[in-house]
Amino acid sequence: MTYHDITDDSIGALVDDFYGRVRRDADLGPIFAARIGDDWEPHLHVIKMFWSNVMLSDGRYRGNPMGKHLSLTDVTPEHFDIWLRLFRQTATDLFDDTLSTALIERAERIAQSLKIGMFELPGPS
Repeated sequence: MTYHDITDDSIGALVDDFYGRVRRDADLGPIFAARIGDDWEPHLHVIKMFWSNVMLSDGRYRGNPMGKHLSLTDVTPEHFDIWLRLFRQTATDLFDDTLSTALIERAERIAQSLKIGMFELPGPS
């Protein structure tokens, strides 16, 4: 399913606002800063392509989110809860109920999948 009221501009606004909140968060900010440093533009560009693919099925993103997250040894399941709280706040602040609900549902599924892959499945032996 695609959403006609979501555009590159609205995805950009979501990602920029959300990651601004992430950067200011006392728990998540340092984790991201340790990997991204001061040059956030490449990361934001990839995340915008990711969300465009999630919401519009446009095939722009071809990365491996699980592979990227598996290397994050200092991330805990609780960090995903913080991430989701910030995401929910951002989506509801920026969009109407229909679109924010759709975005939040996708984010919750993504977070759950990553948490299972990172913390519940056995690692390589």
